[in-house]
Amino acid sequence: MDRLLAEIQARDDVLLEGRSTTLIGDLLDAVLSPVGDAIKQILEGASAIADGAVYKAPGALGSDASYGGADGSLLLSDELSRPDNRGLEPIGAQTLAWFNKYKQHGASMADLIQTATLTAVVSCPGGPRIRHFVGRKDNSRAGPTGKLPTPFQDAKSLIDLFTAKTFTASDLIALIGSHTASKQRFVDPGRAEIPQDSSPNVWNTKYYSETLSSDNKTILVFPSDRNLATYSSTKAQWNTFAGAGADAVWKPAFAAAYFRMSMLGVNNLNDLAECTKVLPLPR
Repeated sequence: MDRLLAEIQARDDVLLEGRSTTLIGDLLDAVLSPVGDAIKQILEGASAIADGAVYKAPGALGSDASYGGADGSLLLSDELSRPDNRGLEPIGAQTLAWFNKYKQHGASMADLIQTATLTAVVSCPGGPRIRHFVGRKDNSRAGPTGKLPTPFQDAKSLIDLFTAKTFTASDLIALIGSHTASKQRFVDPGRAEIPQDSSPNVWNTKYYSETLSSDNKTILVFPSDRNLATYSSTKAQWNTFAGAGADAVWKPAFAAAYFRMSMLGVNNLNDLAECTKVLPLPR
């Protein structure tokens, strides 16, 4: 980490139809800071991918609650012990160690979680470099329960769950593509470490096509994923991401939807500072 910080200090400082443009937090204020205006533009349709080498262009979720979201409570309360979060214990322990080391310099847990997430995405071959802002305030109050999706839900209830958090059905289909880098351990314990597509070490769209065609012998398809893939109002979007050359469409769509997710529950968006330069370049 110390070497990485030294490297960072040495650095120079396709929109999806149906994407949500709902404003959140203090972006509803009449007067915005320059950073607040930049975040507003991304939420309203500008690219969430950082200009750079390749492209030019989770706590308890919810804006449908008075608390929760990207506020650090995942690791500052007992949220991590909930069944929904099984499997996050190792990275949770590592992030807590980083927090204890660097909080004296003003790092918040909420920002560390987002930094780790965005670093993981762009470090995966093919992963996008999503614009990163810091300055979130921590909250040690555990987020509300019942706000996370399950791998057995029907499509309509999943869409309703995310709609309540300002996401459209298209946003949800874009977000779920992160299962491309997933290996399950608890949905089917007898097949622990089975991935959800055949290339879990590459950030690509095989997940979409293989969810449709898989016989579940070499990968594991969540019932909820198959439900979304075949649901009347989402199957067309799913098929678009499953098509040839879909990476160029899906990656900007995922970046936009995840950027929105990273801002849920953050009520001081006008006070944030851009920190994209700390992220690695795409691989």
